[in-house]
Amino acid sequence: MFIRHPSSAPIQITVHGSDQQLGLRLTDLSLGGLCYRSSDFLEPGTLVTVRIALVQPAFEANSRTVWCKQRDQEFDVGLVFLDAAESYRLRMVEQICYIEHYKNEVRQQQGRILDSEQAAAEWIGKYAPDFPKLGR
Repeated sequence: MFIRHPSSAPIQITVHGSDQQLGLRLTDLSLGGLCYRSSDFLEPGTLVTVRIALVQPAFEANSRTVWCKQRDQEFDVGLVFLDAAESYRLRMVEQICYIEHYKNEVRQQQGRILDSEQAAAEWIGKYAPDFPKLGR
Protein backbone atom coordinates (compact mmCIF):
# COMPACT_ATOMS: atom_id res chain seq x y z
CA MET A 1 0.00 0.00 0.00
CA PHE A 2 1.38 3.41 -0.98
CA ILE A 3 0.49 6.85 0.41
CA ARG A 4 -1.19 8.88 -2.32
CA HIS A 5 -0.25 12.54 -2.69
CA PRO A 6 -2.76 14.87 -4.38
CA SER A 7 -1.37 16.87 -7.26
CA SER A 8 -2.66 18.77 -10.27
CA ALA A 9 0.67 18.82 -12.09
CA PRO A 10 0.56 18.59 -15.89
CA ILE A 11 1.61 15.27 -17.39
CA GLN A 12 1.88 13.74 -20.84
CA ILE A 13 0.77 10.19 -21.60
CA THR A 14 1.94 8.43 -24.76
CA VAL A 15 0.24 5.14 -25.62
CA HIS A 16 2.80 2.53 -26.70
CA GLY A 17 2.49 1.44 -30.32
CA SER A 18 0.50 4.50 -31.39
CA ASP A 19 0.88 8.19 -32.02
CA GLN A 20 -1.70 8.95 -29.35
CA GLN A 21 -0.37 11.53 -26.89
CA LEU A 22 -2.53 12.98 -24.16
CA GLY A 23 -1.75 16.18 -22.27
CA LEU A 24 -3.44 15.80 -18.90
CA ARG A 25 -3.32 16.71 -15.22
CA LEU A 26 -2.54 14.42 -12.34
CA THR A 27 -5.13 13.63 -9.72
CA ASP A 28 -2.67 12.03 -7.32
CA LEU A 29 0.52 9.99 -7.24
CA SER A 30 2.41 7.57 -5.04
CA LEU A 31 5.64 5.60 -5.12
CA GLY A 32 3.83 2.84 -7.03
CA GLY A 33 2.03 4.85 -9.70
CA LEU A 34 -0.36 7.66 -10.38
CA CYS A 35 -3.92 8.58 -11.21
CA TYR A 36 -5.04 11.12 -13.79
CA ARG A 37 -8.37 12.29 -15.17
CA SER A 38 -9.08 11.98 -18.88
CA SER A 39 -11.91 12.25 -21.37
CA ASP A 40 -10.50 9.07 -22.98
CA PHE A 41 -11.08 5.51 -21.74
CA LEU A 42 -7.85 3.52 -21.52
CA GLU A 43 -8.18 -0.26 -21.41
CA PRO A 44 -6.55 -1.86 -18.33
CA GLY A 45 -3.27 -3.47 -19.38
CA THR A 46 -2.47 -0.72 -21.90
CA LEU A 47 1.22 0.22 -21.86
CA VAL A 48 2.03 3.92 -21.80
CA THR A 49 4.91 6.27 -21.14
CA VAL A 50 4.33 8.94 -18.52
CA ARG A 51 6.28 12.20 -18.73
CA ILE A 52 6.23 14.89 -16.04
CA ALA A 53 8.31 17.85 -17.18
CA LEU A 54 7.53 19.82 -14.02
CA VAL A 55 10.41 18.24 -12.12
CA GLN A 56 14.14 18.45 -12.84
CA PRO A 57 15.23 16.28 -14.45
CA ALA A 58 11.94 15.51 -16.20
CA PHE A 59 10.38 12.28 -14.93
CA GLU A 60 9.64 9.64 -17.55
CA ALA A 61 8.52 6.09 -16.86
CA ASN A 62 6.96 3.17 -18.66
CA SER A 63 3.67 2.33 -17.02
CA ARG A 64 0.68 0.05 -17.33
CA THR A 65 -2.98 0.95 -16.90
CA VAL A 66 -4.37 -1.00 -13.96
CA TRP A 67 -7.83 0.50 -13.83
CA CYS A 68 -10.06 3.02 -15.59
CA LYS A 69 -13.21 4.20 -13.81
CA GLN A 70 -15.86 6.50 -15.22
CA ARG A 71 -16.47 9.60 -13.11
CA ASP A 72 -19.12 11.96 -14.43
CA GLN A 73 -18.28 12.57 -18.12
CA GLU A 74 -14.60 11.61 -17.71
CA PHE A 75 -12.44 8.73 -16.52
CA ASP A 76 -10.04 8.36 -13.62
CA VAL A 77 -7.14 6.25 -14.90
CA GLY A 78 -4.74 4.44 -12.58
CA LEU A 79 -1.23 3.56 -13.75
CA VAL A 80 1.52 1.49 -12.15
CA PHE A 81 5.18 2.27 -12.87
CA LEU A 82 7.02 -0.65 -14.52
CA ASP A 83 10.71 0.15 -14.43
CA ALA A 84 11.53 3.43 -12.70
CA ALA A 85 14.00 3.09 -9.83
CA GLU A 86 12.47 3.35 -6.35
CA SER A 87 14.70 6.22 -5.26
CA TYR A 88 13.96 8.18 -8.45
CA ARG A 89 10.22 7.73 -7.94
CA LEU A 90 10.56 8.89 -4.35
CA ARG A 91 12.45 12.00 -5.46
CA MET A 92 9.80 12.78 -8.09
CA VAL A 93 6.97 12.40 -5.58
CA GLU A 94 8.78 14.54 -3.02
CA GLN A 95 9.56 17.29 -5.55
CA ILE A 96 5.96 17.50 -6.75
CA CYS A 97 4.70 17.62 -3.17
CA TYR A 98 7.15 20.41 -2.33
CA ILE A 99 6.10 22.34 -5.45
CA GLU A 100 2.40 22.00 -4.60
CA HIS A 101 3.14 23.07 -1.01
CA TYR A 102 5.09 26.08 -2.33
CA LYS A 103 2.17 27.04 -4.60
CA ASN A 104 -0.23 27.01 -1.64
CA GLU A 105 2.23 28.84 0.61
CA VAL A 106 2.68 31.64 -1.95
CA ARG A 107 -1.11 31.99 -2.26
CA GLN A 108 -1.59 32.17 1.52
CA GLN A 109 1.39 34.38 2.37
CA GLN A 110 1.68 36.62 -0.70
CA GLY A 111 -1.78 36.46 -2.26
CA ARG A 112 -0.28 35.35 -5.59
CA ILE A 113 -2.04 32.58 -7.46
CA LEU A 114 0.40 30.40 -9.39
CA ASP A 115 -0.44 27.54 -11.69
CA SER A 116 1.62 24.35 -11.33
CA GLU A 117 4.09 25.32 -14.06
CA GLN A 118 4.74 28.77 -12.55
CA ALA A 119 5.14 27.30 -9.07
CA ALA A 120 7.53 24.65 -10.39
CA ALA A 121 9.67 27.24 -12.20
CA GLU A 122 9.93 29.40 -9.07
CA TRP A 123 10.51 26.46 -6.71
CA ILE A 124 13.17 24.92 -8.97
CA GLY A 125 14.97 28.28 -9.21
CA LYS A 126 14.96 28.72 -5.44
CA TYR A 127 15.27 25.23 -3.98
CA ALA A 128 16.16 22.51 -6.52
CA PRO A 129 19.95 22.73 -6.04
CA ASP A 130 19.49 22.05 -2.31
CA PHE A 131 16.57 19.62 -2.69
CA PRO A 132 18.29 16.51 -1.31
CA LYS A 133 18.98 18.46 1.90
CA LEU A 134 15.37 19.52 2.44
CA GLY A 135 13.77 17.87 5.43
CA ARG A 136 16.94 15.98 6.26
